[in-house]
Amino acid sequence: MPKTNLLVIAPPDHHGLRILEPLCALSDISVSNDQAELERRAPQAEVILVTGLCAPVDFPTIWRHAHSVRWIHSLSTGVERLLFPNLIESAIPLTNARGVSKRALAEFAVLGILFHTKKVRRLINNQRDRHWEHFQVNWANKQVMGVLGYGEIGRECALLAKCLGLKIYAVRRTPSKSVEDPLLNRHFMPNQLHEMLSEIDVLLCAAPLTPETHHMISDAEFILMKRTAIVVNVGRGPVIDESALIRALQSKQIAAASLDVFEHEPLPESSPLWQMENVLISPHCTDQTDNPDWLELSMQIFVENFYRFQNGDPLENVVDKRAGY
Repeated sequence: MPKTNLLVIAPPDHHGLRILEPLCALSDISVSNDQAELERRAPQAEVILVTGLCAPVDFPTIWRHAHSVRWIHSLSTGVERLLFPNLIESAIPLTNARGVSKRALAEFAVLGILFHTKKVRRLINNQRDRHWEHFQVNWANKQVMGVLGYGEIGRECALLAKCLGLKIYAVRRTPSKSVEDPLLNRHFMPNQLHEMLSEIDVLLCAAPLTPETHHMISDAEFILMKRTAIVVNVGRGPVIDESALIRALQSKQIAAASLDVFEHEPLPESSPLWQMENVLISPHCTDQTDNPDWLELSMQIFVENFYRFQNGDPLENVVDKRAGY
């Protein structure tokens, strides 16, 4: 069987590439993060692996040269930066690492809830100051968490939150998929988002970034929420209008936020979020786990899919390019 030509967009010396070594017997692997070299190698590429381990390249231009490509894989779950009209319209499958980070992100979501309900900031400040102070904390039990983006990540967050005793609501484009879901107490259509927001104590955002979800949560949505509400975002930063979030936090329209993602990353030093006592910030790294290593887990999804590709079997984690995820 002839070898498959695999083009990997990554720094050639990146340690994560060792995971691709088992594929050497099946493929001719080219690795580069140089735009000119990628364009030169693209015509021979049958498979392209976009790792996200280097500065973004001009992928639409690379695509124009990739006359032989039969499959593209994204090492990231989010694919919004890869999608452009010609690729969307093409029959070339795009796959991603969907699901690989769901448990790590769900653990952060639980942390993000308990951080505020148990007033951990106050605990840490008092410990630092050697100040013994009794104060009341809140229950997570029996609160309601509304999930925006009830895919693999959103459902995993719901699974762990359910263990704390939270009730779970979710917005779904196809509620019929959730009729027998034991985790859900209620489900809502997208046009019922405002109804759900008025009833929840925690908003868990795990939605992909698409034209429909961009700034889905803004001033009008924060006004509907309880003043005791906590916002947790483990999906994509621009799903939440960050300026509106800051206004809602400053005015105490909502109580708190725990954020792993932001509209602009790195979060600018000038952002008021840095100084807010009612905000927990993770620099988009809560899914970068060790033992097992997050990169190894993501790469392994590609390796397993590569064997399927070689054998003519259906690929897993195929992206709906029109939907954007």
